Amino acid sequence: MALAAQGFRDPRHTVPTMRTFSRTLARTAVLQIDSVNVLQRAHYMPLFSRMGPYDVGLLHRAAERRPRRIVEYWAHVAAFMPVELWPHMRHRMEHYKREGHEWMGLPERRVLVDSLLAEIAERGPSTSRGLDEGLPATKVHWGWNWSETKRALEYLFLAGDLAVAGRTSQFERLYDLPERVVPREHLEAPTPTRHEAGVELVRRAAAAHGVATVASLRDYFRMRDDLVRPAVAELVESGELLSVEVEGWTAPAYLHRDARLPRRVDARAVLSPFDPVVWERPRTEALFDFHYRIEIYVPEAKRRHGYYVLPFLLGDRLVARVDLKADRGAGVLRVLAAYAEPHAPAETAAELGEELRVLAGWLDLPDVTVAPRGDLAEPLSAVLGEG
Repeated sequence: MALAAQGFRDPRHTVPTMRTFSRTLARTAVLQIDSVNVLQRAHYMPLFSRMGPYDVGLLHRAAERRPRRIVEYWAHVAAFMPVELWPHMRHRMEHYKREGHEWMGLPERRVLVDSLLAEIAERGPSTSRGLDEGLPATKVHWGWNWSETKRALEYLFLAGDLAVAGRTSQFERLYDLPERVVPREHLEAPTPTRHEAGVELVRRAAAAHGVATVASLRDYFRMRDDLVRPAVAELVESGELLSVEVEGWTAPAYLHRDARLPRRVDARAVLSPFDPVVWERPRTEALFDFHYRIEIYVPEAKRRHGYYVLPFLLGDRLVARVDLKADRGAGVLRVLAAYAEPHAPAETAAELGEELRVLAGWLDLPDVTVAPRGDLAEPLSAVLGEG
Protein backbone atom coordinates (compact mmCIF):
# COMPACT_ATOMS: atom_id res chain seq x y z
CA MET A 1 0.00 0.00 0.00
CA ALA A 2 2.85 2.38 0.82
CA LEU A 3 4.51 1.77 -2.54
CA ALA A 4 1.26 2.12 -4.49
CA ALA A 5 0.58 5.43 -2.72
CA GLN A 6 4.03 6.62 -3.80
CA GLY A 7 3.34 5.87 -7.46
CA PHE A 8 5.19 2.57 -7.93
CA ARG A 9 2.10 0.99 -9.52
CA ASP A 10 1.71 3.76 -12.09
CA PRO A 11 2.70 2.63 -15.60
CA ARG A 12 5.84 4.27 -16.96
CA HIS A 13 5.37 6.25 -20.15
CA THR A 14 7.80 5.61 -23.00
CA VAL A 15 8.51 9.34 -23.09
CA PRO A 16 7.51 11.00 -19.79
CA THR A 17 5.59 14.24 -20.31
CA MET A 18 4.50 17.11 -18.08
CA ARG A 19 1.36 15.09 -17.41
CA THR A 20 3.56 12.21 -16.17
CA PHE A 21 5.47 14.67 -14.01
CA SER A 22 2.28 16.11 -12.50
CA ARG A 23 0.94 12.65 -11.72
CA THR A 24 4.19 11.67 -10.03
CA LEU A 25 4.34 14.87 -7.99
CA ALA A 26 0.77 14.24 -6.86
CA ARG A 27 2.02 10.94 -5.38
CA THR A 28 5.12 12.26 -3.62
CA ALA A 29 3.59 15.65 -2.64
CA VAL A 30 7.08 17.16 -2.21
CA LEU A 31 10.57 16.72 -3.67
CA GLN A 32 13.34 17.21 -1.13
CA ILE A 33 16.25 19.37 -2.28
CA ASP A 34 19.83 18.63 -1.30
CA SER A 35 23.09 20.05 -2.62
CA VAL A 36 25.05 16.76 -2.71
CA ASN A 37 25.78 15.97 -6.36
CA VAL A 38 27.93 12.84 -6.15
CA LEU A 39 25.33 10.98 -8.26
CA GLN A 40 22.43 13.29 -9.14
CA ARG A 41 20.82 16.03 -7.08
CA ALA A 42 18.17 14.74 -4.69
CA HIS A 43 15.08 16.35 -6.23
CA TYR A 44 15.65 14.71 -9.62
CA MET A 45 15.95 11.16 -8.31
CA PRO A 46 12.43 10.32 -6.98
CA LEU A 47 11.05 11.29 -10.39
CA PHE A 48 13.50 8.93 -12.12
CA SER A 49 12.72 6.12 -9.67
CA ARG A 50 9.03 6.32 -10.60
CA MET A 51 9.01 7.64 -14.18
CA GLY A 52 12.19 6.12 -15.55
CA PRO A 53 14.50 8.16 -17.80
CA TYR A 54 13.00 11.60 -18.27
CA ASP A 55 14.05 15.03 -19.45
CA VAL A 56 15.01 17.02 -16.32
CA GLY A 57 13.81 20.06 -18.23
CA LEU A 58 10.31 19.00 -17.14
CA LEU A 59 11.18 19.87 -13.56
CA HIS A 60 12.83 23.13 -14.59
CA ARG A 61 9.74 24.11 -16.58
CA ALA A 62 7.47 23.28 -13.66
CA ALA A 63 9.59 25.31 -11.23
CA GLU A 64 10.79 28.23 -13.35
CA ARG A 65 8.31 28.96 -16.14
CA ARG A 66 4.71 30.08 -16.24
CA PRO A 67 2.39 28.58 -15.29
CA ARG A 68 4.55 27.44 -12.35
CA ARG A 69 3.43 24.11 -10.96
CA ILE A 70 5.93 23.82 -8.11
CA VAL A 71 7.75 26.27 -5.88
CA GLU A 72 10.65 25.93 -3.48
CA TYR A 73 9.96 26.30 0.24
CA TRP A 74 10.77 24.75 3.62
CA ALA A 75 7.98 22.19 3.21
CA HIS A 76 9.69 18.99 4.41
CA VAL A 77 13.08 20.51 4.70
CA ALA A 78 14.14 22.53 1.64
CA ALA A 79 11.83 21.09 -1.00
CA PHE A 80 9.77 21.69 -4.09
CA MET A 81 6.07 21.63 -3.24
CA PRO A 82 2.93 22.09 -5.37
CA VAL A 83 2.47 25.83 -5.78
CA GLU A 84 -1.10 25.69 -4.47
CA LEU A 85 0.31 24.93 -1.00
CA TRP A 86 1.74 28.48 -0.75
CA PRO A 87 -1.27 29.81 1.24
CA HIS A 88 -1.10 26.78 3.53
CA MET A 89 2.49 27.62 4.42
CA ARG A 90 1.70 31.16 5.58
CA HIS A 91 1.40 30.09 9.22
CA ARG A 92 4.92 28.67 8.88
CA MET A 93 6.14 31.86 7.24
CA GLU A 94 4.70 33.92 10.09
CA HIS A 95 6.48 31.65 12.57
CA TYR A 96 9.83 32.22 10.85
CA LYS A 97 9.12 35.95 10.70
CA ARG A 98 8.54 36.00 14.47
CA GLU A 99 11.61 33.84 15.10
CA GLY A 100 13.70 36.28 13.09
CA HIS A 101 12.82 39.25 15.28
CA GLU A 102 15.88 38.75 17.47
CA TRP A 103 18.20 38.67 14.44
CA MET A 104 16.37 41.69 13.00
CA GLY A 105 16.83 43.65 16.23
CA LEU A 106 19.82 45.64 15.02
CA PRO A 107 18.76 48.73 13.03
CA GLU A 108 21.44 48.12 10.39
CA ARG A 109 19.92 44.72 9.60
CA ARG A 110 16.54 46.29 8.95
CA VAL A 111 18.28 48.69 6.60
CA LEU A 112 19.99 45.75 4.88
CA VAL A 113 16.71 43.86 4.47
CA ASP A 114 14.92 46.89 3.04
CA SER A 115 17.76 47.63 0.64
CA LEU A 116 17.86 44.01 -0.57
CA LEU A 117 14.11 44.01 -1.24
CA ALA A 118 14.43 47.26 -3.17
CA GLU A 119 17.38 46.02 -5.19
CA ILE A 120 15.69 42.71 -6.09
CA ALA A 121 12.52 44.61 -7.04
CA GLU A 122 14.60 46.62 -9.49
CA ARG A 123 16.97 44.02 -10.92
CA GLY A 124 14.86 40.82 -10.75
CA PRO A 125 16.03 37.30 -9.76
CA SER A 126 19.34 37.59 -7.90
CA THR A 127 21.83 35.39 -6.08
CA SER A 128 23.40 36.21 -2.77
CA ARG A 129 26.78 36.56 -4.48
CA GLY A 130 25.34 38.85 -7.09
CA LEU A 131 23.87 41.13 -4.46
CA ASP A 132 26.88 41.14 -2.19
CA GLU A 133 30.03 39.07 -2.48
CA GLY A 134 30.14 39.07 1.32
CA LEU A 135 32.84 37.28 3.25
CA PRO A 136 34.83 34.35 1.84
CA ALA A 137 32.99 31.14 2.72
CA THR A 138 35.04 28.96 5.05
CA LYS A 139 34.03 25.48 6.05
CA VAL A 140 33.43 25.07 9.76
CA HIS A 141 31.94 22.01 11.48
CA TRP A 142 30.32 20.58 8.32
CA GLY A 143 28.67 23.93 7.59
CA TRP A 144 29.33 27.27 5.98
CA ASN A 145 29.73 30.74 7.37
CA TRP A 146 27.21 33.04 5.72
CA SER A 147 27.55 36.70 4.93
CA GLU A 148 24.99 39.08 6.41
CA THR A 149 23.46 39.36 2.95
CA LYS A 150 22.88 35.62 2.74
CA ARG A 151 21.40 35.57 6.25
CA ALA A 152 19.02 38.37 5.33
CA LEU A 153 17.95 36.65 2.10
CA GLU A 154 17.29 33.36 3.88
CA TYR A 155 15.26 35.18 6.54
CA LEU A 156 13.17 36.83 3.83
CA PHE A 157 12.75 33.49 2.01
CA LEU A 158 11.57 31.67 5.14
CA ALA A 159 9.30 34.58 6.06
CA GLY A 160 7.69 34.49 2.61
CA ASP A 161 8.85 37.98 1.65
CA LEU A 162 11.03 36.48 -1.08
CA ALA A 163 10.52 33.39 -3.22
CA VAL A 164 12.93 31.28 -5.27
CA ALA A 165 12.67 31.88 -9.00
CA GLY A 166 15.16 29.15 -9.88
CA ARG A 167 18.72 27.95 -9.36
CA THR A 168 21.94 28.79 -11.16
CA SER A 169 24.24 26.17 -12.68
CA GLN A 170 26.20 26.42 -9.41
CA PHE A 171 22.98 25.53 -7.53
CA GLU A 172 22.64 28.99 -6.01
CA ARG A 173 19.14 30.22 -5.23
CA LEU A 174 17.77 33.02 -7.38
CA TYR A 175 15.69 35.16 -5.03
CA ASP A 176 12.80 37.23 -6.37
CA LEU A 177 9.61 38.89 -5.18
CA PRO A 178 6.78 36.38 -4.56
CA GLU A 179 4.47 38.20 -6.98
CA ARG A 180 6.90 37.39 -9.80
CA VAL A 181 7.15 33.72 -8.84
CA VAL A 182 3.88 32.50 -7.30
CA PRO A 183 0.86 32.55 -9.63
CA ARG A 184 -1.59 35.27 -8.68
CA GLU A 185 -4.46 32.92 -7.82
CA HIS A 186 -2.32 31.28 -5.11
CA LEU A 187 -0.54 34.42 -3.95
CA GLU A 188 -3.85 36.23 -3.43
CA ALA A 189 -5.80 33.24 -2.13
CA PRO A 190 -7.32 33.65 1.35
CA THR A 191 -5.10 32.50 4.19
CA PRO A 192 -6.42 29.30 5.76
CA THR A 193 -6.62 29.14 9.52
CA ARG A 194 -3.75 27.33 11.18
CA HIS A 195 -6.03 24.32 11.73
CA GLU A 196 -7.28 24.34 8.12
CA ALA A 197 -3.70 24.42 6.88
CA GLY A 198 -2.83 21.53 9.19
CA VAL A 199 -5.73 19.46 7.87
CA GLU A 200 -4.66 20.00 4.26
CA LEU A 201 -1.03 19.07 4.96
CA VAL A 202 -2.00 15.95 6.93
CA ARG A 203 -4.42 15.00 4.16
CA ARG A 204 -1.64 15.15 1.58
CA ALA A 205 0.81 13.32 3.83
CA ALA A 206 -1.75 10.57 4.43
CA ALA A 207 -2.43 10.17 0.71
CA ALA A 208 1.33 10.01 0.02
CA HIS A 209 1.87 7.39 2.72
CA GLY A 210 -1.23 5.26 2.17
CA VAL A 211 -1.02 4.07 5.76
CA ALA A 212 0.91 5.87 8.49
CA THR A 213 1.32 6.60 12.17
CA VAL A 214 0.91 10.08 13.62
CA ALA A 215 4.70 10.35 13.77
CA SER A 216 4.96 9.66 10.02
CA LEU A 217 2.18 12.09 9.17
CA ARG A 218 3.93 14.73 11.26
CA ASP A 219 7.30 14.12 9.62
CA TYR A 220 6.12 14.43 6.02
CA PHE A 221 5.71 18.20 6.22
CA ARG A 222 7.70 18.55 9.46
CA MET A 223 4.68 19.71 11.43
CA ARG A 224 4.11 20.37 15.11
CA ASP A 225 2.30 17.70 17.10
CA ASP A 226 -0.32 20.17 18.32
CA LEU A 227 -1.21 20.83 14.68
CA VAL A 228 -1.19 17.21 13.53
CA ARG A 229 -3.33 15.50 16.16
CA PRO A 230 -6.41 17.75 15.79
CA ALA A 231 -6.10 17.42 12.00
CA VAL A 232 -5.97 13.62 12.26
CA ALA A 233 -9.00 13.65 14.56
CA GLU A 234 -11.01 15.73 12.07
CA LEU A 235 -10.04 13.53 9.14
CA VAL A 236 -10.99 10.40 11.10
CA GLU A 237 -14.34 11.93 12.00
CA SER A 238 -15.03 12.80 8.36
CA GLY A 239 -14.08 9.29 7.24
CA GLU A 240 -11.12 10.38 5.13
CA LEU A 241 -8.77 8.53 7.48
CA LEU A 242 -9.56 5.14 8.97
CA SER A 243 -8.05 4.07 12.26
CA VAL A 244 -6.28 0.70 11.80
CA GLU A 245 -3.77 -1.61 13.42
CA VAL A 246 -0.73 -2.81 11.49
CA GLU A 247 0.82 -6.10 12.48
CA GLY A 248 4.24 -5.49 14.01
CA TRP A 249 3.68 -1.76 14.63
CA THR A 250 3.31 -0.62 18.21
CA ALA A 251 1.65 2.74 17.42
CA PRO A 252 -1.88 3.16 16.05
CA ALA A 253 -2.02 3.76 12.30
CA TYR A 254 -4.29 5.60 9.90
CA LEU A 255 -5.32 4.41 6.46
CA HIS A 256 -6.27 6.91 3.79
CA ARG A 257 -9.68 5.96 2.41
CA ASP A 258 -8.38 6.11 -1.20
CA ALA A 259 -5.32 3.96 -0.54
CA ARG A 260 -5.04 0.98 -2.89
CA LEU A 261 -4.17 -2.52 -1.73
CA PRO A 262 -2.70 -4.09 -4.86
CA ARG A 263 -2.22 -7.82 -5.18
CA ARG A 264 1.41 -7.19 -6.03
CA VAL A 265 3.87 -4.43 -6.84
CA ASP A 266 6.42 -5.08 -9.58
CA ALA A 267 8.70 -2.15 -8.90
CA ARG A 268 12.38 -1.91 -9.78
CA ALA A 269 14.16 1.23 -8.69
CA VAL A 270 17.16 2.63 -6.90
CA LEU A 271 15.99 5.11 -4.26
CA SER A 272 17.75 8.31 -3.31
CA PRO A 273 18.57 8.70 0.41
CA PHE A 274 16.06 11.57 0.25
CA ASP A 275 13.23 9.61 -1.36
CA PRO A 276 9.95 9.78 0.61
CA VAL A 277 9.89 5.97 0.80
CA VAL A 278 13.05 5.94 2.92
CA TRP A 279 13.63 9.46 4.29
CA GLU A 280 11.96 8.61 7.62
CA ARG A 281 14.31 5.84 8.75
CA PRO A 282 12.11 4.29 11.51
CA ARG A 283 9.23 3.94 9.02
CA THR A 284 11.57 2.33 6.49
CA GLU A 285 12.62 -0.22 9.08
CA ALA A 286 9.03 -0.86 10.20
CA LEU A 287 7.82 -1.39 6.62
CA PHE A 288 10.73 -3.24 5.06
CA ASP A 289 12.87 -4.51 7.95
CA PHE A 290 15.63 -2.45 6.34
CA HIS A 291 17.99 -0.58 8.66
CA TYR A 292 19.25 2.42 6.72
CA ARG A 293 21.46 5.37 7.58
CA ILE A 294 23.07 7.94 5.31
CA GLU A 295 26.83 7.98 5.97
CA ILE A 296 27.89 11.18 4.21
CA TYR A 297 28.92 12.76 7.50
CA VAL A 298 30.50 9.59 8.92
CA PRO A 299 34.33 9.47 8.70
CA GLU A 300 35.33 7.16 5.85
CA ALA A 301 36.98 4.58 8.13
CA LYS A 302 33.74 4.19 10.09
CA ARG A 303 31.34 3.88 7.16
CA ARG A 304 29.58 0.54 6.98
CA HIS A 305 28.23 0.64 3.42
CA GLY A 306 29.65 3.75 1.76
CA TYR A 307 29.33 7.48 1.16
CA TYR A 308 26.18 7.79 -1.02
CA VAL A 309 24.24 4.56 -0.64
CA LEU A 310 20.94 3.97 -2.40
CA PRO A 311 18.49 1.20 -1.44
CA PHE A 312 17.38 -1.05 -4.30
CA LEU A 313 13.65 -1.74 -4.50
CA LEU A 314 12.64 -4.94 -6.28
CA GLY A 315 9.00 -5.97 -6.27
CA ASP A 316 7.76 -4.75 -2.90
CA ARG A 317 10.98 -5.33 -0.93
CA LEU A 318 14.22 -3.45 -0.38
CA VAL A 319 16.63 -6.20 -1.40
CA ALA A 320 20.03 -4.51 -1.72
CA ARG A 321 22.00 -1.28 -1.37
CA VAL A 322 24.63 0.27 -3.63
CA ASP A 323 27.18 3.03 -3.09
CA LEU A 324 27.12 5.00 -6.34
CA LYS A 325 29.19 7.79 -7.86
CA ALA A 326 28.78 9.52 -11.20
CA ASP A 327 32.29 10.02 -12.58
CA ARG A 328 31.31 12.55 -15.22
CA GLY A 329 34.86 13.25 -16.33
CA ALA A 330 35.46 9.59 -17.18
CA GLY A 331 31.90 8.93 -18.37
CA VAL A 332 31.44 6.13 -15.81
CA LEU A 333 28.79 5.23 -13.25
CA ARG A 334 30.91 3.76 -10.48
CA VAL A 335 29.46 1.17 -8.13
CA LEU A 336 31.80 1.58 -5.18
CA ALA A 337 30.09 -1.15 -3.13
CA ALA A 338 27.08 -3.46 -3.45
CA TYR A 339 25.39 -5.43 -0.69
CA ALA A 340 22.47 -7.86 -0.79
CA GLU A 341 19.91 -8.16 1.99
CA PRO A 342 19.52 -11.63 3.60
CA HIS A 343 16.17 -12.18 1.84
CA ALA A 344 17.36 -10.96 -1.59
CA PRO A 345 16.07 -13.22 -4.39
CA ALA A 346 18.38 -14.94 -6.85
CA GLU A 347 17.61 -12.44 -9.60
CA THR A 348 18.75 -9.42 -7.55
CA ALA A 349 22.11 -8.95 -9.31
CA ALA A 350 20.55 -9.25 -12.79
CA GLU A 351 17.73 -6.82 -12.02
CA LEU A 352 20.04 -4.34 -10.30
CA GLY A 353 22.50 -4.50 -13.18
CA GLU A 354 19.76 -3.68 -15.68
CA GLU A 355 18.50 -0.77 -13.55
CA LEU A 356 22.02 0.62 -13.24
CA ARG A 357 22.38 0.52 -17.03
CA VAL A 358 19.17 2.55 -17.31
CA LEU A 359 20.39 4.99 -14.66
CA ALA A 360 23.76 5.38 -16.39
CA GLY A 361 22.04 6.07 -19.70
CA TRP A 362 19.86 8.73 -18.10
CA LEU A 363 22.95 10.37 -16.61
CA ASP A 364 24.71 10.20 -20.00
CA LEU A 365 27.43 7.89 -18.64
CA PRO A 366 28.45 5.25 -21.23
CA ASP A 367 29.98 2.74 -18.79
CA VAL A 368 29.23 1.11 -15.43
CA THR A 369 32.04 -0.32 -13.31
CA VAL A 370 31.86 -2.30 -10.06
CA ALA A 371 34.48 -2.16 -7.32
CA PRO A 372 35.13 -5.42 -5.42
CA ARG A 373 33.41 -4.38 -2.21
CA GLY A 374 30.31 -6.06 -0.78
CA ASP A 375 28.80 -9.51 -1.19
CA LEU A 376 26.82 -8.45 -4.28
CA ALA A 377 29.81 -6.94 -6.10
CA GLU A 378 31.03 -10.09 -7.83
CA PRO A 379 27.68 -11.27 -9.26
CA LEU A 380 26.83 -7.68 -10.23
CA SER A 381 30.16 -7.32 -12.01
CA ALA A 382 29.47 -10.54 -13.92
CA VAL A 383 26.02 -9.29 -14.98
CA LEU A 384 27.54 -6.05 -16.24
CA GLY A 385 30.13 -7.93 -18.26
CA GLU A 386 33.14 -7.26 -16.07
CA GLY A 387 33.66 -10.76 -14.77
